[in-house]
Amino acid sequence: MDYKILVINPGSTSTKIALFENDKELFNENVVHPQEEIEKFEGLIQQIPMRQKHVIEALEKHGYKVSDLSVVMGRGGLFPPIRAGGYKVNQVMLDLVLQEKISPHASNLGAVIADGIAREAGVNAYIYDAESSDEFLDVVRITGMKEVLRKSFCHVLNSKAVSRWYAESIHKRYEDINLIVAHLGGGITISAHRKGSIIDSYSDDNGPFAPERSGGVPLLDVIELCYSGEFTKKEMQKKVRGLGGMRDLLGTSDGREISRRMDQGDERAILVMEALAYQVAKGIASLGPILKGEFDAIILTGGLANNSFLVEKIKEYAGWLGKIEILPGEHEMEALAMGGLRIVRDNEPVNEM
Repeated sequence: MDYKILVINPGSTSTKIALFENDKELFNENVVHPQEEIEKFEGLIQQIPMRQKHVIEALEKHGYKVSDLSVVMGRGGLFPPIRAGGYKVNQVMLDLVLQEKISPHASNLGAVIADGIAREAGVNAYIYDAESSDEFLDVVRITGMKEVLRKSFCHVLNSKAVSRWYAESIHKRYEDINLIVAHLGGGITISAHRKGSIIDSYSDDNGPFAPERSGGVPLLDVIELCYSGEFTKKEMQKKVRGLGGMRDLLGTSDGREISRRMDQGDERAILVMEALAYQVAKGIASLGPILKGEFDAIILTGGLANNSFLVEKIKEYAGWLGKIEILPGEHEMEALAMGGLRIVRDNEPVNEM
């Protein structure tokens, strides 16, 4: 039986939309929302009708109707800790987003937009491998402050997708191997995978810095900034996510611009890019102990895995740890679609909040 699977992946300034028939992609479109369009809205929730309208227009532009759909898949957001896998969108999930009970993030909108279109189509909506999926071991949760526990937050969707593909390439199951995966994108996360579960990870606020993320920075210095009177809470949050990292260090988060500067001999740009490579390598190495040094490969993925300078520097710093595989790009749309296909084919169980 053929299934048409609509995939919706909201980002901070774009909404990615794709339609699959089983495992075949019918179309893939990235609707970019100009800053002036985004600034018209008070917050993320107010953007939902605009983004949903773009999704329906994309379907119609490519000759499809909402009634053609078999299932709608939305990117999973920053929900309370849940296991990885598929979750049916229900009222509990919708309330968490619409009543703003969870940390604001564009990915949260995936469930709501998917649900709105699925209701019109008379089918179910799901999220899959949400970013907050939590499979941590208890030992990794402990910090030096009893009020603060480490939580799982990484690029679960893409990291698990490339892990499955790598396992297939060596004729093994994801559930039978150990991996360390570094997702190198606008935010950078690094995760340790043991037998199909992410048992530890560095999120984009405590690992390497990234194009738009500060990464882990000295805590006492951050406290000083917070109480300096120079920054509001919102401004400090932006320094961590959105205005930090390369954007703060180099004045831009555009990888093409940074590469151009490097080609012109900009020593600051070269130093910052090497520092990024070093921090990624350090993060990879520090996850080795949770796997007790036993892992099949290190995978570099995400958009920045296309940057040859960065990749070669990471290999210089971390190559001694083991085999490094490069699977560049972000495969979130295909990962969501394949998760949806497994669900409609009853090949894996569906969860509910």
